[in-house]
Amino acid sequence: MSQIDSNWSFVDHSKETPEGFLFSGISAGLKASNKKDLALVLAPEGSIFSGMFTQSIVRASCVDICEERLKRASGFVRAILINSGQANACTGNLGIQHFQIATGKIAELLGIKEEEVLMCSTGVIGVPIKINDLIKNLPNLVSDLKSNNFQNAAEAILTTDLTLKTVLIETIIQGRKIKIAGFAKGSGMIYPNMATMLAFLTCDAGIQKEEWDKMISIAVKKSFNAISVDGETSTNDSFIGINSGEKIDKRFFPIIQKGIDIVCQNLAKNIARDGEGANCLLEVLVQGAKNTEDAIMVAKFICNSALVKTAIHGCDPNWGRIISAAGNSGVEFNLNDVDLYIGNDQILEKGKLKQYDSIKVTEYIRSKMNGKYLVEDIVQIMINLNSGESKGTAWGCDLSKKYVEINSEYTT
Repeated sequence: MSQIDSNWSFVDHSKETPEGFLFSGISAGLKASNKKDLALVLAPEGSIFSGMFTQSIVRASCVDICEERLKRASGFVRAILINSGQANACTGNLGIQHFQIATGKIAELLGIKEEEVLMCSTGVIGVPIKINDLIKNLPNLVSDLKSNNFQNAAEAILTTDLTLKTVLIETIIQGRKIKIAGFAKGSGMIYPNMATMLAFLTCDAGIQKEEWDKMISIAVKKSFNAISVDGETSTNDSFIGINSGEKIDKRFFPIIQKGIDIVCQNLAKNIARDGEGANCLLEVLVQGAKNTEDAIMVAKFICNSALVKTAIHGCDPNWGRIISAAGNSGVEFNLNDVDLYIGNDQILEKGKLKQYDSIKVTEYIRSKMNGKYLVEDIVQIMINLNSGESKGTAWGCDLSKKYVEINSEYTT
């Protein structure tokens, strides 16, 4: 167990998960490989679900139906069925039928109403689910439900990901242990508002729907909506947060909010770090902004700049690309006020170029390459706009030839 801040600590998810939640993940033959590709999350009765989904106008039918069911049930649903391999997007009425068949069957097996089941899909767009294989394996999926099958569920939602994306943290409030766990998938088509990603969060502290919705919205804004791999968005993006259990006093909400933020930001950074063909995590901190939204917007534009990404990949301290990307963000600032750092080296002071060692900065960037999934892989850029008191952070990755290779062969 390692301490994150004064309240929360990381925990080994193989030993325990939030109270009352069950998970499963199996191979149902939906992918060409024998890898896990079907997952299930079952929440205790009375749980509150909140969801945030893709902002693309081209959406998978599962997204629309999930939103509709959450709204109609005021968040009181019970289960999430997740398949990988086929996005079931742009599949017309067949996609809707497959959603209804799958959720109806899993509801029957679980002894709950069909409207209490959500379904999320990920994979190749335009390809329908292998529904016969899925239905045939649902009994195995249900029989596999256990509190310690969290990792199996996390494995089953992956597509081009190279690594698991899981987080579990805990704290003690008035002698009561509170746990928050999350798992996600995402590696390409990331930006600007979520993207080809699925993420799921469970918390065993009871919080009413209105407050829970606010907490989830705040966390997503500072995490999944603040990452970029390649400037693309998609059809199936979904983030669902669930809380259950004994109600917690409102005065402890800030602690819970901090925990949700920690889980979401860790998952979001792991998505950016695992960007297709990426070699490092890019972290951009913007300080001195007029408001948090402006700070995050500037940071996102820098992270999303193809020119910045390729410069980072080439270990080129091309600060002009960074400033140019900031200037294209739509946020007003005065260049004559701006300080810019790459790592610990200051490049600009009040808009003027300082004498800096470009070879040293190049070596700093190079030292972060190929250290994926380690703390040491983070290339840090800091800009102070010196026009306010707010700050914000966004995350991205370098853009490599490998990214082109992966995506040129994705469906072939």
